[in-house]
Amino acid sequence: MHRIALLLLGAWFAVGALADDCVDCHRKVTPGAVADWEASKHATATKDRATCTTCHGRAHNTKDDAKLAKMPTAETCGSCHDKQETQFRKGKHNHAWSALQAMPTTHMLPKQLADGMKGCGGCHKMGTKSKDEIARLKAEGSSHGNASCDACHTRHTFSKKEAQQPQACQTCHMGFDHPQWEMYSTSKHGTRFQLKQLGIMPEKSVAPTCQTCHMQDGDHEVRTAWGFLAVRLPLSDDPQWKADQVTILQALGVLDPKGNPTGRLDVVKAADVARLDQASFDKERTKMIKTCAQCHAESFAKGELEKGDEVIRQADHLLAEAIRIIAGLYKDGVLRKPAGYAYDFPDLLAFHDAPTPIEHKLFVMHLEHRMRAFQGTFHANPDYATWYGWSEMLQDLAEIKDMAADLRGKQAQSQTARKYKK
Repeated sequence: MHRIALLLLGAWFAVGALADDCVDCHRKVTPGAVADWEASKHATATKDRATCTTCHGRAHNTKDDAKLAKMPTAETCGSCHDKQETQFRKGKHNHAWSALQAMPTTHMLPKQLADGMKGCGGCHKMGTKSKDEIARLKAEGSSHGNASCDACHTRHTFSKKEAQQPQACQTCHMGFDHPQWEMYSTSKHGTRFQLKQLGIMPEKSVAPTCQTCHMQDGDHEVRTAWGFLAVRLPLSDDPQWKADQVTILQALGVLDPKGNPTGRLDVVKAADVARLDQASFDKERTKMIKTCAQCHAESFAKGELEKGDEVIRQADHLLAEAIRIIAGLYKDGVLRKPAGYAYDFPDLLAFHDAPTPIEHKLFVMHLEHRMRAFQGTFHANPDYATWYGWSEMLQDLAEIKDMAADLRGKQAQSQTARKYKK
């Protein structure tokens, strides 16, 4: 036993010495990274201390073999934080990378914006990847920042306290199609929390953060009842809403013109971007009501969430009408359907690659204004729900109707001109 203890002690000193070697060198090369690590619990822990080699391996020892250093992945973090990794793998953040790759428009982007992490890939790099994908990214010089966990617990401090602040979500959850940060930070919830951070409001003041509502008890699954695009199954019992939902699902390519499921439904299932049965929806809704009821009456919480459901219904009706107008232009030969579209429906997932102004207007109506209408409602931000969402959708529909009439008028003139030439 005495000999085994000596061997273990020797191994501990060897690891410590190797870590010291890393620090001595990197204090000159990357001093910021060293300073962050030294301030972290990884460096200061008396038990299960994580050193440089824990995450980066032992193959890299000199400036000439830096490429041999391993970049950590979610599995690396999971070797110590298995509970959190298991939760993460079941949640939507883990599907960020696969969702990006599944979008038909992704492959038309400059590589710098996708794989190069300067556009969509800057946030959608989260999510587990295959060994081949990791090798390809590394070969293209984009191997950094793929650990997933470090999107919220940024390197090299990997701070739990940082990840618990709403600002940790700000980098990705802002802007065009998902301005949750703008909605939250200017809502009463967000305003109270910022005043609390500034010390203006007492520390015990109730001020929910993003994590309060979306990561109950620290759960890393991070789900919502309606999902990102506010589409779900089963469809509504209301005939009009059901018809509108079918139209939207057809424009998303999930249903074909006859209402039958397509291959894209499998992608939706794999990426977990929608709740596809009542039980899944009810589970997330119940969790949210329980969270809201910590500060509000349960009846109030239910009523507010039902208002969000109703806004989705109303917004769906506007969007579906716009979709049918453009589908009618395809059907009547007024507008040429893009070659890559499988059916006589506009493809809402074509995003900014929509080829004409009227199709682009629909894309903006769907991904910017509809999102702001219902997300603004759920985030308790009337300005986003009304002026940046609903009002903009009304304007979008009016412009789409006007552009469609203009296109039909031009077609009629062209047909008349050809008739007289004959």
